[in-house]
Amino acid sequence: MIESFKKIDFSATPCDFNFKLILIGHTGVGKTNILTKFCDNQFSENFQITIGVEYKTQIVEINDKKVELRIWDTAGQERYQSMTKLYYRSSNGVFIVYDITNPESFNKLDYWIKELKSQEQANAMFMIIGNKCDLEDKRKISKEKGEKFAKENDVLFMETSAKDGTNIEEAFEVLTKEILSVSQKKNNLTNSIILSGPNQNQNPNSNRKTKSGCC
Repeated sequence: MIESFKKIDFSATPCDFNFKLILIGHTGVGKTNILTKFCDNQFSENFQITIGVEYKTQIVEINDKKVELRIWDTAGQERYQSMTKLYYRSSNGVFIVYDITNPESFNKLDYWIKELKSQEQANAMFMIIGNKCDLEDKRKISKEKGEKFAKENDVLFMETSAKDGTNIEEAFEVLTKEILSVSQKKNNLTNSIILSGPNQNQNPNSNRKTKSGCC
């Protein structure tokens, strides 16, 4: 079955799911442009440092399910990291972004993964993004190297360009579908347990041990 994925306008109809996504990574890798390209179809050549966090909401539809994505863009500068750590918690999905023209940003990937796991985000769905793939003539990190790192860490991977839009919607689509799949499985398991309940023919006290004597 082919799944559909499309961005839709806000409406009064409640969403079926709400997912919290965060963008983290070294400063200057293009996290803000990825966010604004996905939500607003905008791109800015002017680099502006994110101070603390920025936030946008986008509703998408996947096979008749409405999903509200609450997306947080975090600052990459070290001086803001103690504050942005607060926003890691309870995240359903994380984009860890590096710049394919900046080896330092790629070398920081280990740090970000360890940082997330130390904040008890090991159960969140991770995707590594190699951004700025439109700058092929300035590339310093091969796609194969990015794919290898992602495979070694058992996370998703994609290269994107916030400037020309390459794989921006696809990255959000893949991560959202993975999170939705896990969420639906959990809901089905929970419902199954609730519906099955205890054996109605069983005496609820039958498994209890009865004490004899006075003490």
